[in-house]
Amino acid sequence: MTSEAALLSQLIALVYDAALDPTLWPRALEQACLFVGGSSGALFWHDAATEQTAVLHLFNEGPEYTKLYLEKYLALNPCFPAATFCEAGLVYASSDFVPFEEMAQTRFYEEWMKPQGMVDALGSNLEKGATNSSIVSVRMHGNDGLVDFDDRRRFALLVPHFQRAVSIGRLFDQSKTAQAVLTQTLDNVSAAVFLVGSNGRLVFANAPGRTVLDEAALLTERNGLLFAVAPDAQRALREACLAAETGNAAADGSGPIPLAASQGGWFANVLPLTSGDRQRTGALHSAVAAVFVRRTSPASPPPLEALAKLYKLTASEIRLVDAVMKVSGVKALADLLGLTQATVKTHLHNVFRKTGTARQSELVKLIAGFAPPTQE
Repeated sequence: MTSEAALLSQLIALVYDAALDPTLWPRALEQACLFVGGSSGALFWHDAATEQTAVLHLFNEGPEYTKLYLEKYLALNPCFPAATFCEAGLVYASSDFVPFEEMAQTRFYEEWMKPQGMVDALGSNLEKGATNSSIVSVRMHGNDGLVDFDDRRRFALLVPHFQRAVSIGRLFDQSKTAQAVLTQTLDNVSAAVFLVGSNGRLVFANAPGRTVLDEAALLTERNGLLFAVAPDAQRALREACLAAETGNAAADGSGPIPLAASQGGWFANVLPLTSGDRQRTGALHSAVAAVFVRRTSPASPPPLEALAKLYKLTASEIRLVDAVMKVSGVKALADLLGLTQATVKTHLHNVFRKTGTARQSELVKLIAGFAPPTQE
């Protein structure tokens, strides 16, 4: 019987290869489902402000249900917009937002989830903007049961690699062709990315990477070589690149390398380009590794997200607040959200209590005039 570690290693390699050959994504999602313990999977992009979604790759979801979701049931999904508020890389389950007992009372469950046998889902925001997120999801069907601790643990092992794969392939940039040249692709990635050849030779830096080098506070170029400014970071970076060059690195590369000691610091990850499709791509640039540099501190949240955190609103209450800005009256809210009027009244009363308001008109004024607290 193959060990979990061996299965994980094979899956990680497949995820990175899929970043450069998008035809492999359905198989990568299938293997992710098998590893985690789910029955269907998806990679998609969601914008809470426009209520739009682009489904990019699927495993084991019928096209008729995808069509129904995009045309009708996206707006009824109780997990949004709350799911888009989660920080990138955080693992969550649908039942974290809406308990199964409450989910089962919604039209979304009755008309879209139940016919597919779906009961729960694991998800994570791979990249997070002000109102949009790119998301990977593994769905649990009846035989899988609700998400448990082991499901979360295994899914959490995969998420960082999906995040890096998105950076490599720029999966969610619809303007790029599937076989875009890596140099052009990486110039459109928000993270700073460097391709490194033998002995730490710098062979490519994308636009954010060139900015990092120009500032010379974290990384610098000396005699054509990539160097970290901090001595400890340079030692770790050199060792990770050497491991990639000699073939001693795992498929997932090194752990995070701290580049700055200050709070909200910067970290680097080194991904070997020495196997599968990554080896062929690296060869185009005589590169043995890709170095990704990101900052950990999040941007200021938009008003709805900040309001939700300030008043500790549940996912269902967040949906209600969002809906109050669009329609008025209990019946109209119930129709828009796919809930019973009794459920809407319960959520509405809870929101009134938490926000110190008494009527929908007061709630609208609060939302419209809300500004998140300034950061010191």
